Amino acid sequence: MNLILFEPAETTRPLPRSDPRADHILGVLRRRPGDVFDAGLVNGPRGKGTLVSVGESALDLSFSWGEEPPPLDPLTLVIGLPRPQTARKILQEAAALGVAAIHFVLTEKGERSYAQSTLWRTGEWGRHLITGAEQAFCTRLPDVTHGRTLGDVAGAEAPAGMRIALDNYEAGRGLAGVVPTSPVLIAIGPERGWSAGERDLLRNRGFGLYHLGHRVLRTETACVAAVAIVKAGLGLM
Repeated sequence: MNLILFEPAETTRPLPRSDPRADHILGVLRRRPGDVFDAGLVNGPRGKGTLVSVGESALDLSFSWGEEPPPLDPLTLVIGLPRPQTARKILQEAAALGVAAIHFVLTEKGERSYAQSTLWRTGEWGRHLITGAEQAFCTRLPDVTHGRTLGDVAGAEAPAGMRIALDNYEAGRGLAGVVPTSPVLIAIGPERGWSAGERDLLRNRGFGLYHLGHRVLRTETACVAAVAIVKAGLGLM
């Protein structure tokens, strides 16, 4: 990790030696008492942490904070709920890329049992956002929802500057070369793709259908590729 994130309440008490961040400070960064490391408050400022002392059961840390980081990029992902291992990758990569929000939605062809995964039931998904943000040296985390339908999310989202739906079957043009208008809403279907009814719904909600070329990509790969193309079009890369 390039930045170690803390919740505000964690900065006022010792960090247990059992915490993976303690292992990282001591074993990976090889910090010793008096040394500093890059730290941040979740959704707050970046700054420096100082390893004050190392005890048998905990590390004593102190912090100094700088300025707030810039806001997340004006990009929202709407993703047909994928299998949990895929969702974990998307959470990390989307957070690293600076996406503002991710909505994992129930779809007609999607496997609804994925919504019962421990990833969602235990709150594990939040840890993957933090991992992505730490990799990107950023403190800001995307907003995340899961379990709503495509229609609910597409209807609830405020009108975007551009609405994009990836589709391998009926898309009329490729996403590359398109000049996006901020903010951008990107919809990516489940592993089995959109149903005919969902394509009609997307069109009726102002989405244009686009493809990423003739190759069929994994959902997590399509997410990264689409976000990168749109960010480049917006001048954010």
